[in-house]
Amino acid sequence: MARLHARGVTPVDTSDDEVKPGRRPHIIRLAVLAVFLLGLYYLIGVARILDLEDIRGAVAATGPAAPLVYVLVSAVLGSLFVPGPLLAAGSGVLFGPVLGTFVTLGATVGTATIASLGGRRAGRDSTRALLGAQRADRIDALIERGGLWAVVGQRFVPGISDAMASYAFGAFGVPLWQMMIGAFIGSAPRAFVYTALGASVGDLSSPLVYVAIAVWCATAIVGAFAAHRGYRGWRSGRTGDGDSPERDT
Repeated sequence: MARLHARGVTPVDTSDDEVKPGRRPHIIRLAVLAVFLLGLYYLIGVARILDLEDIRGAVAATGPAAPLVYVLVSAVLGSLFVPGPLLAAGSGVLFGPVLGTFVTLGATVGTATIASLGGRRAGRDSTRALLGAQRADRIDALIERGGLWAVVGQRFVPGISDAMASYAFGAFGVPLWQMMIGAFIGSAPRAFVYTALGASVGDLSSPLVYVAIAVWCATAIVGAFAAHRGYRGWRSGRTGDGDSPERDT
């Protein structure tokens, strides 16, 4: 090393090369998890290999316990990427708009719990290893301050799979209590919308349908605004990092 400095040659830092092989198992682990979840999403959410009518019939056959059974079954199915609107509509068909909305919310919280625990178990350590200690600590601090409202905001943004987001939140270490409360608060409007539409499937001209559509539109507007504001915040954060002294030097 001294000879290199004497000759004016800057030594090559091989610390990154020493770290990269250690990161490879974590990258592979997260890639396998992503492929598994995407495959599950395709089979359940796109190919629809499950017959929801048969499931609803089996739940209805349980009698007075049907609401609780449907909460448990829907929670598991939701974590397996069965589309939430279909499960909520089924709740409306079985239990009506009022009880069905609470059943849907219970199932939604259950799905968030299962998916979050799965994401934490499968990807938390690897995510921290790839981010590095400093970045992981900064993200933990951000989650501690606003993780709950991040979960709430995600539920308002249309087009994002709640189950997939819950797996991701779990991998990033969002506490379980934030997932449960955030899922309950953020999912309440859409839970009512899809459950009400399911309960009104035989009479699409009822006032309840128009109320549900109005709530859905309001939720979509709020979600779009939240997504735009979050994107601007992310952009400003990137700009701030780019202006740091470390980057300038």
